[in-house]
Amino acid sequence: MTSREIGNIGEDYTAEYLASKGCEILCRNFCIRGGELDIVAKKGGLIHIVEVKTRKRGALSGGDEAITPQKIARIIKAANAYLLKNEAEQSCVFDVAVVELCGKRVVGFKYIQRAFTA
Repeated sequence: MTSREIGNIGEDYTAEYLASKGCEILCRNFCIRGGELDIVAKKGGLIHIVEVKTRKRGALSGGDEAITPQKIARIIKAANAYLLKNEAEQSCVFDVAVVELCGKRVVGFKYIQRAFTA
């Protein structure tokens, strides 16, 4: 499997999880130069910017270790662009989903609400 295919499995799983919790998925894979948002979801008056990190079981590093200060800065830059483009007036929070795969099957999932702030 390519890294994109691995990422898609994790993002699909996370989007389904969010929908099951009552979130409306507003956007997936919003890209600007220098940044990308994996999932933008809304629940009530709050927008959730969700970074999804998917890893194969036994990977050398966990997905949450990939959330570096540089990655956070790129996510915040992309979030600002998304909010401006869509004239969103709601508050937003930054969440992280860590997905672990064995083959194409999800075997681990951790959702961290308000993982970091802008």
